[in-house]
Amino acid sequence: MDMVTPVLARDLAALGRVNEETSSESVLRGLTATLAGGVPGCAGGSAELWRQERLVVSASHSELVVLVDSEGDLGEGPSAEARATGRHVIVQDVLRDPRWPAYTGMAVRFGVRSILALPITVERAVLVLGLYGVRPGAFAARNVPPLADMLAEQVSVALANMWDYDEVRTDAAQMQEALAGRAIIDQAKGIIMKSSGCSAEAAFDELRRVSQHHQVKVVDLARLLVDEHQRNQRNRREESPKEAG
Repeated sequence: MDMVTPVLARDLAALGRVNEETSSESVLRGLTATLAGGVPGCAGGSAELWRQERLVVSASHSELVVLVDSEGDLGEGPSAEARATGRHVIVQDVLRDPRWPAYTGMAVRFGVRSILALPITVERAVLVLGLYGVRPGAFAARNVPPLADMLAEQVSVALANMWDYDEVRTDAAQMQEALAGRAIIDQAKGIIMKSSGCSAEAAFDELRRVSQHHQVKVVDLARLLVDEHQRNQRNRREESPKEAG
């Protein structure tokens, strides 16, 4: 049976749409659910995203997260081999496959009988997808290449879109932080100018001199100065009624 279906193609394409809620975890969750629901014979899916030594694991079922994690502990298994070799791995029946005896017992315990592990190299990352069947022979070798091609294409788009969106969000956050820092520095300069009668340039020079002396960032020093100034103002306001009484 062909593993590439219209439902699978539709749901994979939808993963490429990103918004403020999109993250590596949400993309992988959507991907594993899509595999479980869209690939004939696939009862569950897992995904391991390796990027800059950071690992994100997701699965359609909690048992499969445990199964994937066990490969790291055991040092063997189809996903581990797929990642190490860069080639897909098919297990037609875990009970008849002698390659990973320690892994076999755990797989059977979770009701897994057949497995397809697909490694996908994406820019800046390696993604290992696991497809699990509850019956032997769920994944025919002849049907793997078209499925692997479609997954590689759609997953690459989804992850690239997510990372591009992340960069835009990061840039926007950094710009906001920079603007906030500039505003707090301007407030601190105003406080210094008012107390000493100096120019804006001289006030900034004083901030910079003190920050260098105490090895504190200018913006952090400015924030301390503004906080102290506001605290003093509040104290004076609270004391005024008592003095009047």
